[in-house]
Amino acid sequence: MSTLLQDPEQKVILHICTRETLRPLRDQILRLSGFQVDSTLDWKEGMEMFWSRHYDLVLIDVEGEQQVPNAEHLCSEIKTANPEQLVAFVCNWRVAVMTDCPDEILRTEFDPRRFVSGVKKMVE
Repeated sequence: MSTLLQDPEQKVILHICTRETLRPLRDQILRLSGFQVDSTLDWKEGMEMFWSRHYDLVLIDVEGEQQVPNAEHLCSEIKTANPEQLVAFVCNWRVAVMTDCPDEILRTEFDPRRFVSGVKKMVE
């Protein structure tokens, strides 16, 4: 889609998710819900993408407890660079209680409506 045709009111999301099968599903759900989505499977590439443009929200998938330190490091880098940047972790309840870096936690008892509702509450 040409950037000339994009709605200037459309919210832009950076989705960093290391799960190959889940990332495109979430991206599609967000796009069908009216968001523009850039996404990557790679944490480093996600940070490069963050530097390349403005995002209304950075969604970081935290697959398990072992990913919490990496996710918190990425969140901290983003918040240091831009304290106003909204960051949300997408994770399960066990991981959610282990972190305090992001602005929000979207729980992954995956319900697409709840997922989109949580994203909308953050950016609108």
